Amino acid sequence: MTAPKLIPLAIGLFAVGVLAIIAVFVLFATGHSDLPVWLNVAATYLPAIGLGLGIIAVIRKARQKKS
Repeated sequence: MTAPKLIPLAIGLFAVGVLAIIAVFVLFATGHSDLPVWLNVAATYLPAIGLGLGIIAVIRKARQKKS
């Protein structure tokens, strides 16, 4: 994938991950203690994957402009 195609993917993954984090906090605050595994996995890994892809995309884009 090229850098311009990675940036929207990174933003989307990060946003979904942040929404999952908010959902975990809201559900925990309302008294739910046994949350689904997929929600915990999404809240744990999606923001990190999105941030990592965003950093990779920005570095690749910066290197393309130099050459």
